[in-house]
Amino acid sequence: MKNNLRKLRKEKKLTQIALMMHTGIEQAILSKYESGARTPTTENLIILADYYNVSIDYLLCRTDERAVNRKKSDC
Repeated sequence: MKNNLRKLRKEKKLTQIALMMHTGIEQAILSKYESGARTPTTENLIILADYYNVSIDYLLCRTDERAVNRKKSDC
């Protein structure tokens, strides 16, 4: 997961500080996610997946497909 998070941030040419400004996730926490020292909460996974417009499975390295499959549901 850490590789995908760093790769996505670098692709957007963002620093961790800039990403913090866009997502509200503290820079120190983003750093820990990228280093693998900490696993994102479900809430932060959703925030990051929405920001990058990728699936949570992509963030978690469960797939190489970035595509998001959003279906409306009654959840």
